Amino acid sequence: MKTTPPGNYRWIICALLFFATTVNYLDRQIIGLLKPTLADKFHWTEIDYKNIVKAFQACYAIGLLVFGRLVDKIGTKLGYIVSIIIWSVAAMAHALVRTTLGFGVVRGALGLGESGNFPTAIKVVAEWFPKKERATATGIFNSGANIGAVVAPILVPFILGIYGWQMAFIVTGAIGFIWLVFWIIFYEIPSKQKKLSAEEFEFIHSDIDEVVVSSADKKQVSWSKLLKFKQTWVFIFGKMLTDPVWWFFLFWLPSYFQSTFNLDLTKPSWPLVIVYSASTVGSVGGGYLSSWFIKKGWPVFKARKTSMLLFAICVVPIVVAKYATDIWQAVALISLAVAAHQAWSANIFTTASDMFPKKAISSVVGIGSMAGALGGFFFPDFIGYILQTNKDAGHILVGYNIIFATCGGAYLLAWVVMHFLAPKMKPVNLTD
Repeated sequence: MKTTPPGNYRWIICALLFFATTVNYLDRQIIGLLKPTLADKFHWTEIDYKNIVKAFQACYAIGLLVFGRLVDKIGTKLGYIVSIIIWSVAAMAHALVRTTLGFGVVRGALGLGESGNFPTAIKVVAEWFPKKERATATGIFNSGANIGAVVAPILVPFILGIYGWQMAFIVTGAIGFIWLVFWIIFYEIPSKQKKLSAEEFEFIHSDIDEVVVSSADKKQVSWSKLLKFKQTWVFIFGKMLTDPVWWFFLFWLPSYFQSTFNLDLTKPSWPLVIVYSASTVGSVGGGYLSSWFIKKGWPVFKARKTSMLLFAICVVPIVVAKYATDIWQAVALISLAVAAHQAWSANIFTTASDMFPKKAISSVVGIGSMAGALGGFFFPDFIGYILQTNKDAGHILVGYNIIFATCGGAYLLAWVVMHFLAPKMKPVNLTD
């Protein structure tokens, strides 16, 4: 059997996922960059901002569960169409808001729409890539999250300075509709894609070990049945313990640099650009590492777990960020942590497709990602309380140090829990 197929159409699909994720995070990131401007205009406290973030998180969590189920039912093409229309409209609607409550409402709508991105994208990867390439493909499309976060600190201050905060939401929100045109033109599942060669189709399905035995086997799997498997809980705990750390990096990192090192967020923020650029390297490199181990002959579970342990260890040094005496020392430590997070993320998403058949992947990703979003929903309570308490006492940096220490140990804890739940990540047989 050929190891390298003559066609590469699957990488065009991966590019579409990459750009969708870029837009997803561009729309998500703006609120953190505009926080000083909006807080000044609408008189937000740290608690007000925390509640706005929680509105996004709550709807994102609900949406993940709903979209995970919906995409398994209606398919990946239509699933993405529904998702991006909702989130792009919601992103643009921020420009119409005039109250703090209004921001909570539109952030909730944004969270609901954006929740469709990852359950759909992971299912697309499972449809279009053999297992030995899935972590690499996931790492590549997942790096779009970082590109969106890199572009935002440059683009948003530029638009803010010339056109105002409303136009920043309108311009970035409209980009989703441009992507939608390309998705409709270029995407279809492999069995229906006429541009896909027979050789590449065979390669995509070269390591499939799941067999459809009857028409009944094609039916959707219930959430209650999925929750009976330890493999589902592996994904749930892995996401729940680590996703909140990424939300912190996304929504509070700009204000951390501003309050600690007097970073001017009305200008292009190069420290943020460097941090999120590093996370791009982590996402692609993390996906490549476990795929490289597999190509070297390692069992899939060993490749994933070894890689994820290395990435968990790489987050730990962030606990010494409190000793940073200038902004670039902090940038270096945080860059390592966010790079390790995205490397971890590329692999944990792939574990779902390693352990579950395609018909259940979006549902499992939705359940686990909802757990991660719920963790992200409650973590802002901790962050807001710690920061506001220490801010009132005149020690805001102490608050950030406590949060960094919490982040540093989260991944090792998650790895240990995942390991004991499913040491070898045995694939699930849903026909039993």
